[in-house]
Amino acid sequence: MKLTIWGAAQQVTGSMHLLQTNNYTLLIDCGLDYEKDTFQEENEYFPFDPAEIDVVILTHAHIDHSGNLPTLIRAGFKGQILCTPPTADLTEILLLDSVNIFLSKQHKTKRGKGRKQHLGPRPLYLEKHVMDTVDRFVTIGFHKTFVLTDQISLTFIPVGHLLGAAAPVLEIKEAGQTKKIAFTGDVGRKNYPVLKDPETLPQVDYLISESTYGGKFHSTQGTLQDKLIEIIHESCIKFPGRLIIPAFSIGRTQALVYALNKIFSQALLPPVKVFVDSPLAAQATKIYRKHHDLLNEDSRAFYKASGDEFSFKELSYVEEKKESISISNYHEPCIIISSAGMLEGGRIQDHLYHNIQNYYCTILFIGYCAKGTLGNRLLRGDPIVRLRNRDLMVYASIKQTDLLSGHGDHLDLLKMVKSQDTALLKKVFLVHGEEKSLNSLAEALTEEGYQVEIPFKGQSFEL
Repeated sequence: MKLTIWGAAQQVTGSMHLLQTNNYTLLIDCGLDYEKDTFQEENEYFPFDPAEIDVVILTHAHIDHSGNLPTLIRAGFKGQILCTPPTADLTEILLLDSVNIFLSKQHKTKRGKGRKQHLGPRPLYLEKHVMDTVDRFVTIGFHKTFVLTDQISLTFIPVGHLLGAAAPVLEIKEAGQTKKIAFTGDVGRKNYPVLKDPETLPQVDYLISESTYGGKFHSTQGTLQDKLIEIIHESCIKFPGRLIIPAFSIGRTQALVYALNKIFSQALLPPVKVFVDSPLAAQATKIYRKHHDLLNEDSRAFYKASGDEFSFKELSYVEEKKESISISNYHEPCIIISSAGMLEGGRIQDHLYHNIQNYYCTILFIGYCAKGTLGNRLLRGDPIVRLRNRDLMVYASIKQTDLLSGHGDHLDLLKMVKSQDTALLKKVFLVHGEEKSLNSLAEALTEEGYQVEIPFKGQSFEL
């Protein structure tokens, strides 16, 4: 049996791992790699023949894990895509959103007799390819053993992080031996709004683990509710201004809306208007409602006592563009939640353009912002940023909290691995992390007695 790491090797995005047995080939995740300038080339061609893959196993819906599935199908993959029911639903809307992003990067100019020339990269795929992908989904519930062949079975274990996110555990019989292999996907954290805590994995022989927050520790000072109350009071009540929160539409926004619902429903603050300005967030929220039975106990108890977690009197979901524009004319204190989380495109840029020079505006970052993004430039304190081809002074207050990060930190990752017996776990492969994070987690695990490998892209291992 051979494992080859083809993505998220010594970097965060583009998760893709090939597992080959004597007569069956599995691909675990097929994400977009968007960390390089050669985005198109990195994602359009595969280092293996997609037609030879028998099945794809998808850990969760985020684009760095699911975003290149339509390209895989275009390139000849004929098999099924196995995932949990929420993952199938969320992946569909995320892939359709990716198509819109691809198309937005194609500028159209008139040329000759009314003909239009497309500039910019050609889309990796279109809506029809996404629909072809959706047709391949076969959904499996958590803890339900699914038999792929008489030699291979699969079980999904919940890991938090995002609705439907799972660690696939494979049991494979080969050459008279039975081996268990687990892929963590992305690991969540305890007590996260809406989501259940990550579960302990069963004992396995090999573990492929993410390491995004290796060496990093989440804040332990205060609760999310206390932090939000403090910032809202300062931004919207003590001083009648605006609080703008860039948030990813799927996962982060639902957690934030629920946290705000609890604050306002308990009258912990005077009423403040809240706008969720993201059509994608509205679609994702419907999926969270659909799979309500998979939300955590706190969320379900709130529903029984008070009703819909994702709806309250002060809250409005904004879907039409004209409604989004009209928010600029709302002159009362308000909270605006919009995407994208790193400020690289989306409606959030419209709100920034109108408010970045507003002394009575606060911009609160609740997630990671990669180097080179507009969000990162604001967080590092750049006094001037460029929006809509204009250089604008930054007068708004910039704040950040990691209390809504959906990733488990160093201690959470250690706990996930340390549930495995060092005498029985033959090796841990660390992926999905920057160099410093990978090395920090590898050092900590080695000290605990585990055999650790940090693969490079394309490196193969006989298991």
